[in-house]
Amino acid sequence: MNELAIQVNGLQKKFGNQMVLEGINFTVQKGEIFALLGPNGAGKTTLINILSTLAEPDAGDALINGLDIKSNKEKVKSSISLTGQFAAVDEMLTGTENLQMMGRLSGLSALEARSRGKKLLQQFDLTAVAQKRVKTYSGGMRRRLDLAVSLVVPRPIIFLDEPTTGLDSRSRRELWDIILQLAREGVTIFLTTQYLEEADQLADTIAVISKGRIVATGTPEEMKSRIGKEMVELRNDKDEIIHEIPTSGRIEDIRQIIEDIASGVPEGTRMSIRRPSLDDVFLSLTSEKEGS
Repeated sequence: MNELAIQVNGLQKKFGNQMVLEGINFTVQKGEIFALLGPNGAGKTTLINILSTLAEPDAGDALINGLDIKSNKEKVKSSISLTGQFAAVDEMLTGTENLQMMGRLSGLSALEARSRGKKLLQQFDLTAVAQKRVKTYSGGMRRRLDLAVSLVVPRPIIFLDEPTTGLDSRSRRELWDIILQLAREGVTIFLTTQYLEEADQLADTIAVISKGRIVATGTPEEMKSRIGKEMVELRNDKDEIIHEIPTSGRIEDIRQIIEDIASGVPEGTRMSIRRPSLDDVFLSLTSEKEGS
């Protein structure tokens, strides 16, 4: 059985009269990618701030690498790296200068900082722009450099708070490759995201948070199985989805669906069957939560 990198028990946080986190519970195994999936305002960033010791919970407790976040703040900080939603690098410095500066601030010697910086520039495919000022970088380059800076001193646990926000599809996928490589090297990654595809592509385990509560946890496949084995999808003559119906995938079930809808669909409607996606799961879970 794998050891736990993160243990969260009953975390609560309130801002004024608004309860932002309502008794959060989950665990993260060492070496896995754990994705916290939820809409804006669901409590994702607040939770990361608490786990990284930037904020205090009102109730509950959590262990990071076996260390209590309240009584061992400094040791917790030395066990983690944190990358926020926006790049936190100095635009007036070059990529090399940003990395070497962070290395020196983290206690590395000048030689160690140069060596570590060079290695990270290669790892994050930034060697070609290493001597250019960061203000000339694309959004994807900045995010890669931001993540590289957070790894100047290797840590066993990395918190990534919506790391691909604002990136185009190509830059997002490039960052995904880096995240997957870090996981292959044994780093535990706690990722928050609004992107369903991102959670599906990266995560070993997904937790869905809605209105401050974890409403479901499981692997991507386990989450999809909540909806059913297949989805019947109806499209009009403009190829627009007009209706989706979950099904077990059995012939008799599909036959019954066809009989039920046959007289009520517009002429030219086409039907197809597809596997459920995280979009289906997310919409189902968050609508259940809103209706509760």
